[in-house]
Amino acid sequence: KAIVMRINSPGGSPASAEEIVGAMKKIDKPIVISMGDVAASAAYYISAPADKIIANPDTMTGSIGVIWEFQNRSKFYDKEGTSFYIAKSGELKDMGGDWKGLSDEEKQYVDQVITDAYNRFIKEVADGRNLSLGKVKDLADGRIYTGAKAKELGLVDDLGSLDDAIEIAARLGGIVGKPEVGYANRPSLSRLLFGSEKTDASAFTSYFFDNRFGRLLSIYH
Repeated sequence: KAIVMRINSPGGSPASAEEIVGAMKKIDKPIVISMGDVAASAAYYISAPADKIIANPDTMTGSIGVIWEFQNRSKFYDKEGTSFYIAKSGELKDMGGDWKGLSDEEKQYVDQVITDAYNRFIKEVADGRNLSLGKVKDLADGRIYTGAKAKELGLVDDLGSLDDAIEIAARLGGIVGKPEVGYANRPSLSRLLFGSEKTDASAFTSYFFDNRFGRLLSIYH
């Protein structure tokens, strides 16, 4: 009759978030998001299209935006006497290699990719939360919000617990009396956003430090 998604994640890959959102939109049942300690960045991305979002007053949410980090270790390699010969098929094929910094052309391209991903993100939020694009842009500078502040800004609907979210979902689903709750044995949010079945916190730590550089992320850190 209704679905409650419990989210406790700092985010992950925008592409993974887009796939989750696409699947959610195909479900012909009310979907209620229950936010735990943190539901930020890509985790907020997948929350936006839900019918209702319930957060704890101290949930860390928001962090709407995209980040792409590159590491420049050229001085270290010079000090160590390490040199590189790069054979490449195109001018931008080695973009992001840590043996060099980004050229002006590469920086311009990175900015374009970030802007494209960011625009998709804020449109999803605007559509899902019934907010103007201008309002979302004002909120989407990457900052984090408490659940209480997010409610004030229109990013979440109500403050409450998982039990509260279940009650709201039951009401939206037309369930009379105490709802029977089933827990789906599906891949965790960590698996979907990080590719790991570890706990959300440990998955984030592993994903962040193993994959931080040279990858487009929508993540709070």
